[in-house]
Amino acid sequence: MSTLHPDLLTRDAEGAIPVRFVGPDAAIDASLRGWAEANGFKGKSGQLLVAPDGQGGIAAVLAGVGERFDPMSARALPAKLPPGLYRLEAEPEDARAAALAFLLGAYVFDRYKARPDRDRVRLVAPEGLDVEATQRIASACALAREMIDTPAADMGPLQIETIAREIAAASGASISVITGDALLDENYPAVHAVGRAAAPHRAPRVIEIGWNLDRADLPLVALVGKGVVFDSGGLDIKPAAGMRNMKKDMGGSAHALALGRLVMQAGLPVRLVVLVAAVENAISADAFRPGDILNSRKGLTIEIGNTDAEGRLILADILTRAGEHSPDLTLDFATLTGAARVALGPELPPLYTDDEALADDLLDAARAVADPLWRMPLWPGYRASIDSELADVRNDSAGWAQAGSVTAALFLQKFAPTTGSWAHMDIFAWKPRARPGWPEGGEAQALRACFEMLKRRFAPR
Repeated sequence: MSTLHPDLLTRDAEGAIPVRFVGPDAAIDASLRGWAEANGFKGKSGQLLVAPDGQGGIAAVLAGVGERFDPMSARALPAKLPPGLYRLEAEPEDARAAALAFLLGAYVFDRYKARPDRDRVRLVAPEGLDVEATQRIASACALAREMIDTPAADMGPLQIETIAREIAAASGASISVITGDALLDENYPAVHAVGRAAAPHRAPRVIEIGWNLDRADLPLVALVGKGVVFDSGGLDIKPAAGMRNMKKDMGGSAHALALGRLVMQAGLPVRLVVLVAAVENAISADAFRPGDILNSRKGLTIEIGNTDAEGRLILADILTRAGEHSPDLTLDFATLTGAARVALGPELPPLYTDDEALADDLLDAARAVADPLWRMPLWPGYRASIDSELADVRNDSAGWAQAGSVTAALFLQKFAPTTGSWAHMDIFAWKPRARPGWPEGGEAQALRACFEMLKRRFAPR
């Protein structure tokens, strides 16, 4: 189970090299001014200048911030700096935010490299930083990213179950797992239908973690995650280009598990349920078909218009299960639609909720921790697009509605808990563009925002 190296952050500042954040109009020390001018350093965003000390070492590092300092720009430092120990020179609040960004940027997925190189740079913890809490947040993001980055051959339903068991054991939580044909006996028919075509050792399963459930005086939070370990598209098979990165289609489960671990580690005064459906949408003689009508745990029948709209099917069953706990708050995470990318691109996940207070809290938290979300509408005018003449609902919306991310959210709303509040995050969980601090590959999206919101709502004051 992934964690960041504990030595990335240290309290020992001896010999640390200062990193000075510099804008275009900032004064530069006389000892460094000539070096900066000679190297064309003007404090532009993304510029980095290493200043020598004249004895073969480094005197200081100048990091350009542009017109406005964004602490998240410190994500780039671990990829740009030479090996060594560094300290950030910034206002305390900015330095603390930049330290977390530094840890996020230190993530490297080198599991399959012959010569991994993890520990190139280290950072002195800024004044007032809660080192343990900061490391837990960075480690949660690293866990989600590592799960997403791991190829499907090594991150199947069993591996997700194993990680869930480790998380539960570490916090003394309960865990139950229902696998294969037992899903039919336990009334998870949609999960079974999506995953039944996979090889027996990659059988579908529903994983449920429970924590603090004996504390009836505490509010109950449910975290729900889509765990499609690989999405071929099923019989409506994806083209090669569309299938290439489908190892990431379990990103919702990675987020739910990582966030659940954070909640338990922080000891937030809540009852917690984490629900994950882990399946492979494979192709075999037993694969579910376009035109099939599936049962669901809620009792609603679902007409299958497209087997590549499978994520909402498994979420239907586990959202229904979440509702059986009568949660006060439900958050679900899913790499659900390509339409979300068309609407908002890869870096800005859509947020869906019909609870105004929850929307405000999530968006405020997202801004506070630089983990963006954008609210999208549960537009009632499109509900008719998922009506079916043969069943209670269809899994692919009628073409006239067009808004695929909205209609997918409307589908989920039919199965979401009716107690408390519900929010759905249609995450991409992937960075398609490589740059320092943001390597191409798995990304944690909305995870820090949701944790910040939960802390603000439930942490003791």
